[in-house]
Amino acid sequence: MSDDKTKQAAANVLTRYMTQRNMRKTPERYAILDKVFETADHFFIESLHGMLAADGYHVSRGTVYNTISLLEDAGLVRRRTFGQRTAQYEKIIGASNHHHLVCSHCGKVTEIKDQKLDELLTERRYGSFQPSYTDLYVYGLCGKCARRAGKSTIAATHKK
Repeated sequence: MSDDKTKQAAANVLTRYMTQRNMRKTPERYAILDKVFETADHFFIESLHGMLAADGYHVSRGTVYNTISLLEDAGLVRRRTFGQRTAQYEKIIGASNHHHLVCSHCGKVTEIKDQKLDELLTERRYGSFQPSYTDLYVYGLCGKCARRAGKSTIAATHKK
């Protein structure tokens, strides 16, 4: 699905959700939705607020927090917490199935796609339980932190 079609589909979902609940359809909510769907990666609410401000769209932090909660309830974004770090969010509509590699040292998150793993998880049965989606987080060291750890181990060995 193209970016414009994905954005429009998300806007339609949000409109239906708010209509069913007699909620106001404010321009701020749609501006925040647009910015979320322009974002390719995971995002923090604070960084989303900054991106809106940088584009000249001044909206309060409270509005951003409340709208992200609304988008989460509407099934448009998913909250992710990687380790002990601040929650991040990612769009759901238009996103392909993926898993996450999380650096335990610097917190960098890398999305990976693994068709074989997806097939295994899709084929797996859990009695009468019907999964709607799967999540997989793999923790370790990213390449940069692993190189640094290797250098510090080498340096520590030479000091002895």
